[in-house]
Amino acid sequence: MPPVEHAPSPGTRALWLRRLPILVILAAALAGAILLRDTLSFEALARHREALLSFRDANYLMTVLGFVAVYIGIVAFSLPGGTVATLAGGFLFGLFPGVLYNITGATIGAIAIFLAARSGFGDRFALKLQSAGGAAGRLMAGIRENEWSVLFLMRLIPAVPFFLANLIPAFTGTRLSTYAATTVLGIIPAALVFTSVGAGLGEVFARGETPDLGILFTPPVLLPILGLAVLAALPMVVKAVRRGS
Repeated sequence: MPPVEHAPSPGTRALWLRRLPILVILAAALAGAILLRDTLSFEALARHREALLSFRDANYLMTVLGFVAVYIGIVAFSLPGGTVATLAGGFLFGLFPGVLYNITGATIGAIAIFLAARSGFGDRFALKLQSAGGAAGRLMAGIRENEWSVLFLMRLIPAVPFFLANLIPAFTGTRLSTYAATTVLGIIPAALVFTSVGAGLGEVFARGETPDLGILFTPPVLLPILGLAVLAALPMVVKAVRRGS
C-alpha cells in the first residue's frame, strides 16, 4: 500500500502565508540586482529627462503619485536606484516639495519591508535571540535599551546598508511607531542633500556631466550630520558611564 501523504496543517499554511511577503521581497531584490542594474541609473535619467519633464508639466498630480509609488517599490523591494530616485525627486519637483516626496516614498517603503520581515520571521527570531543569551542576547538587549539612539544612528550614518537597517529592527522586536519615527528623522539630512543636488541637475545635464555626490562628505554637510550623530549617541554614553561608576 503506498504511503499516505498528509496535507500541510492549517498552522503550517498560515506560517508560510506570513512568510510569503518577505520571501517575495528577497526574490525581487535578487532579481532587481541582476536585471535592473543599468535601468534605474543616472544615465537613464539623463536620457529620459525631457520626456519626464513634459509628462510632469502635463500631468503633475499623476507624476507625483507615480513617483512616490515607484520610490516605495524601490525601497520595499530593495531594488537598485534609490540614490537616482532621490535625485529624480529633486530634478522633477525641486528641493521643496521634492524632499517631502522622497521622504514619503522612502519611509513607506521601509515600513513595508519592516512589516513583511516582522510578520514572516521577526517575532520568532526576536524570541530566539532573547532566550539565547550570550553575545546574541546581549546584542539584542543593547539595541532594545538604546533603541532610539541605535535606530536613528543607523539611518543618519549609512554604515549599515539601508536594506539591513530595515531588517534588523524587525528581528529585534522594535515597535512600528519607534521604527517609523527614527526612519523619518534619520533620513532627513541625506534626503535634503541629495534632493538639493537633484534640483540642480538641469545645469549638470546641460554641461554633459554627472552630479557630484561627494558633497555629502564636504565639511559644511558632514559636520552637522556628525554633530547630530554625537547627540544621538550621547544617551548611550551617559548610560555606559553610569553603569561603570
